[in-house]
Amino acid sequence: MLNGLLNPSLSGLDELGVALLQTVAFAVLGVAFGAVIGFALALIFHWRLVRVVCALLRSVHELFWALIFVQMFGLHPLTGLLALGIPYAATFAKIYAEILEEGNPQALKSLDPKSGSMSVFFYARLPDLWQHFKTYTSYRLECGLRASAVLGFVGLPTLGYNLSTAFMEGMYSQVWAILILFYVLVASMRFWLRPVFLPIYLITAPFIISNDSNISFENVQRFFTQDIIPKPLLKGEPMSAFFDWLLMLLSNQALPGIVNTLVLSQIALVASGIIALVAFPLVSKQFFGPFGRSIGHAILVILRSTPEYMLAFILLLLWGPSMLPAIVALALHNGAIIAHLIGRYSDQVMLRQDAAYGLNRYGYEIVPRVYGQFLAFLFYRWEVIFRETAILGVLGIATLGFYIDSAIQDIRLDRAMLLILITALINLLIDSLSRKIRSGLRLSSVLKLR
Repeated sequence: MLNGLLNPSLSGLDELGVALLQTVAFAVLGVAFGAVIGFALALIFHWRLVRVVCALLRSVHELFWALIFVQMFGLHPLTGLLALGIPYAATFAKIYAEILEEGNPQALKSLDPKSGSMSVFFYARLPDLWQHFKTYTSYRLECGLRASAVLGFVGLPTLGYNLSTAFMEGMYSQVWAILILFYVLVASMRFWLRPVFLPIYLITAPFIISNDSNISFENVQRFFTQDIIPKPLLKGEPMSAFFDWLLMLLSNQALPGIVNTLVLSQIALVASGIIALVAFPLVSKQFFGPFGRSIGHAILVILRSTPEYMLAFILLLLWGPSMLPAIVALALHNGAIIAHLIGRYSDQVMLRQDAAYGLNRYGYEIVPRVYGQFLAFLFYRWEVIFRETAILGVLGIATLGFYIDSAIQDIRLDRAMLLILITALINLLIDSLSRKIRSGLRLSSVLKLR
């Protein structure tokens, strides 16, 4: 591995350019689809049914969606597009609705009371809120690039497919070359992601992801009418057989998976907090100058840009199957995100002229003042960490994702769908508990990150 890092090579990666374009194309189309649908849903997000449906949709990880749609559509481009677009649409709906709710309504007072609702929205509200929409959508595209790369692990031709192939073949020089290329892609977003280029990307992206695969509508019909129906019900057996089947699934798979997922996610949550508290000074003006902060920013960008799934995959191959690779991968990624946010927040702290330096400044001046915001960000990431913990089971760690993937491999989609539903419901409970804790402590997540 170290030799590969010192000698990265693109030799033997003939399709890497295509994989890079596929990664960007899936991300652009998935985020665009999610943004358009999410914007429409945000306008009616006050409807309880819309809020509940969006909460369920976004609580299922993109990779779980991909595993579902692969069963329906195969490796058709629609699989990747829907796997990204559906949860992103639900997320956009929530965040866009919050932006609309928190926007300044001052401009509305200058309008004619007889103005139509569409005119009021596009001429009075949208111009004031446009920058907030733009900023969050840009952030979500960065998330989309990470998710798009990970889709390669289910067979779609993105960078994740090349990475897993190179790793399994022991081609570590190629592994590092792919990772470096991915870091450069994310770090250079501000150069190639410009509004003037977006129409070009949206027009060309469908041609880039197109392939020769066809959708079998018989498979789609069978998925809804047979595959996901519990076997006892499908065979017309009595309800007692269904309850026996349900009890077996809950006791043998769901319960162990829930326990392992909760334990791993809680350890990862605490570890993420520790890493964030240790690392945020690297990017804070209170501790380092421009040169030191640039190095700190580079470190945090690498850590938060590496998808947890990719990092856990690498660590599993190095350390073997256990919870440790998942804990480290989750802690490094989420800790880097929180550290970045806390570092930016600490820049706003006003110090006295006689403020201490070094560790005293850290322990007695800065940490006490940013700790409330730190808890807010940490609790905000709690639901995300649980969702990511569940999906890491696909790599062989005994979380809920392990049992879901095993059921899919055994073509027992009825079991897989029930386990995915259980994962989503627990995710909703954690999200609700997190909101209540933040509300009770009067903590506010200034930057909404998921």
